[in-house]
Amino acid sequence: MRHVVVIGGGVVGLTTAWALLESGCQVSLVEKESGLAMGASRANGGQLSYRFVSPLADEGVPIKALRWLFETDGPLRFRPEMQLHQWAWLASFLSNCRGSVNRRTTRRLLALGAFSQAVFSGFYSSAKLDAVSLRTPGKLVLYRNDKEFTRVTRRLGSGGDTIEQVLSPQACLHLEPALANSPVRWAGGVFTSGEAVADCYALSIQLGERIQAHPSFKGLIHAQALGFGVEGGRAVALRTTQGDLVGDEFVIAAGLHSRALARAVGIELPIYPLKGYSLSAPIGNDHLPPVVSVTDVEKKILYTRIGSELRVAAMADLVGDDATIDPARIASLHRSVRATLPMAAEFAQSKEWAGLRPATPSGAPILGATPVPGLWLNVGHGALGFTLAFGSAQVLADLVCGRPSPLPLDGLQLA
Repeated sequence: MRHVVVIGGGVVGLTTAWALLESGCQVSLVEKESGLAMGASRANGGQLSYRFVSPLADEGVPIKALRWLFETDGPLRFRPEMQLHQWAWLASFLSNCRGSVNRRTTRRLLALGAFSQAVFSGFYSSAKLDAVSLRTPGKLVLYRNDKEFTRVTRRLGSGGDTIEQVLSPQACLHLEPALANSPVRWAGGVFTSGEAVADCYALSIQLGERIQAHPSFKGLIHAQALGFGVEGGRAVALRTTQGDLVGDEFVIAAGLHSRALARAVGIELPIYPLKGYSLSAPIGNDHLPPVVSVTDVEKKILYTRIGSELRVAAMADLVGDDATIDPARIASLHRSVRATLPMAAEFAQSKEWAGLRPATPSGAPILGATPVPGLWLNVGHGALGFTLAFGSAQVLADLVCGRPSPLPLDGLQLA
């Protein structure tokens, strides 16, 4: 039986481990933190946005980014670093900010998202994930700017048959009555039915329990992964602070740490942290939270009800490998949400969080083999890690086990 070592205990690594176990492999899981899902999986937005995706790299974004940098409560902050990697990533990001590239990336993400949605139902059943606050309320993307709303709706209209509904401001209010408490003048919205929400952290913890109870699971090792032992050009061991771990195959799914691990064997990964923030605010009897999943697209803020809390997630700060909570950014987020949906939750009692989302310049993850035999990648999902984790995991499991990929990997592999 093939022994696969999975590096990373976030939602991407955990789903990969489960898919490999269910495919007949023995699996060991390595996680540097004392618990599972302590990074980007801990308190993300909770959206499972399978059918309406919008890569950050798009035409017009560089101009918008300059404006955002000068807005007091803008969704973007940039801190220059004396590192070539940051500037190389930015240059590649700018080269992806073209409409044709965005549309191509969007098609790839939609295909992977549709596959991930199908795979998720299998995970949900086989792993008995019954404590994850799963709902399927649909997703409403709201636009403040009339020109931007027109541009997006024209793009949807030119795409042939679509499942999205373009809604007037009045129709948005009819769909989501909580907007009646918003002082914002909305230009309109796009609604996608069937989109889901869930608690990524709760799912990760429960899936971790199922993994550790699986008969083919060899163990969870809490250790820092340092690099790989390579013999005859092939990866044969993972070097950790707890010693070497021998295996037949190795999957890097360690978020931002994936870059250092890959570099240890001469592979440069084009991933960079997009720092995001979230608030988890309790919902009381007097509050009017949105029922559907809401995205305020110009502010880059999403609102998702998860159990008895409203999760508000926002921002894409390029400030390096810094996961500390910036009080100024938290204050900015509080101002924005209170000016948008002031009655949605008890924001004064919210729990605050910041996390680093490992993103590629295009917004598409990197899946599959590396130039080093025995070493595989499942990295770079950015803000779509929760959405794409299930499909990406199945793709990796199929490839590792010698089966063809269940969907084309053009544009999703290491260049």
